[in-house]
Amino acid sequence: MAYEEPEDPTLERSFRGHKDAVTSVAFNHNMKQLISGSLDGCVMVWNFKPQLRAFRFAGHKAAVTSVAFDGVNGTIASGSKDKTVRLWQPSVEGRSSVLKAHTGTVRCVNFSADGELLITAGDDKTVKVWSVPGQRFQFTFSGHSNWVRSCCFSPDGRLAVSGSDDKTVRVWDVTTRQCLRVYDDHSGFVNTVAFHPDGTCVASAGTDNAIKVWDVRSNQLVQHYAAHSGPVTDVAFHPSGDFLLSSSLDTTLKVWDLREGQLFYTLHGHEGATYGVDFSPAGDFFASGGADEQVLVWRTNFDRVMADCVLTSVQPNPRLATTYPTANIVTSPRPASAAPAPRVPRGLEGGGGAGPPANRTRSPSRPVPTIVATEPYHSVPSRNAHARPAAADAAEDLSSGPDARWACDSAEEQQDNQQQSAAFDDSDGTHEVFIPPPMNLADLPPALSATLQHIVGQLDVLTQTMGLLEERLTISEDKIHRLDKGVQVLKEQPSLESTSSPKLHVA
Repeated sequence: MAYEEPEDPTLERSFRGHKDAVTSVAFNHNMKQLISGSLDGCVMVWNFKPQLRAFRFAGHKAAVTSVAFDGVNGTIASGSKDKTVRLWQPSVEGRSSVLKAHTGTVRCVNFSADGELLITAGDDKTVKVWSVPGQRFQFTFSGHSNWVRSCCFSPDGRLAVSGSDDKTVRVWDVTTRQCLRVYDDHSGFVNTVAFHPDGTCVASAGTDNAIKVWDVRSNQLVQHYAAHSGPVTDVAFHPSGDFLLSSSLDTTLKVWDLREGQLFYTLHGHEGATYGVDFSPAGDFFASGGADEQVLVWRTNFDRVMADCVLTSVQPNPRLATTYPTANIVTSPRPASAAPAPRVPRGLEGGGGAGPPANRTRSPSRPVPTIVATEPYHSVPSRNAHARPAAADAAEDLSSGPDARWACDSAEEQQDNQQQSAAFDDSDGTHEVFIPPPMNLADLPPALSATLQHIVGQLDVLTQTMGLLEERLTISEDKIHRLDKGVQVLKEQPSLESTSSPKLHVA
């Protein structure tokens, strides 16, 4: 069978309305809506029909770090730095319920495939599991020694996986609640983990700029990619299991061909760091969010040919790259050789690597629609919560803003306690979120970039140490206060007895 050239991904539309970096995106399974969370503390529900306005859900008191959609019950989950998880109904009413159990920032939320369970992870070093129908806490996975940044269930719901700042990936048995295996090959913090659609493999990535794919049956590392020039922030498997999508602080999105173990596409669409990615349930679209406050929706295209063809060999046929008005796509060329390498269907056999990207580009004339959330729009404050201000002005030039720093940067963590109360003070009807100046590691020399990442890691450890000392100091102050009250009560006790007891007189 002759090689049929796959189509390049195309940027379909962009959504603008967040007032800060977009940290997470998720598709509604009916493909009518797209959900996003942001450092501005809001959850946005974008409607794909242009005549329908976006919904803004305001209820969290701090930045939203993760969003997820339950395809069974139609519920939206969001995690926040306010240490809470909220469950929303994606309607104009915007009703939500609050789940409280974490004692630190909630970094990740994800539903099980059957919609019965919700898994969350946070800075309290724990992974927690909740019952969705009853909205009750079920149990905790404990074992990580540092903040847990990502977690998810396997497709069959029997396993769960988590990634942490302790540089490990842990696989858990949901039934026995025990840790089955620990992968510790990462040399940096693990920012993101994901299960392969067939449940046999786990992908992980983090601040070591690498993506690793593990076989949970043999406990072997089956693929390794030196993926990005900056920390990897998120990964998502295509529903077919043949492709992996990654985002990074280096501003790019990358598509990896897992069958051939090589880079497939490099996409330049965001004007800054990229933080969250997700494939649609059918795999025909994918979405991304970044520091430029935009949510981009892409049409996959290349999976249409790949899903139908069964090849024993592939003729060398370098693809052209495409540059759109707001997105550049760079393809990784196939190596030319006398004997073409066989295409491995679906399996993840052997290690992977990334070759240099191609430099050839072409520019189409098709414009990319941009949808901006402007007033009037449906602003949906949560009950018992302050209303948030309106969406960003449509005329605001988002391209002039610098990259926002990744939500997990330790420098931003150090600002949280000092800035949070002032940043979300709604007494005058407005609020601001302080974000430190950005650091684009892709523009720095490798040695300086490595040094800065080491400094960030040390600051992260220092921040945790200071937090523990502050917590212990607070506990000590409480004990001293209780002891002081006890001493005062003991001092007052004799006088009370003397005034209340009758005096005896001897005749």
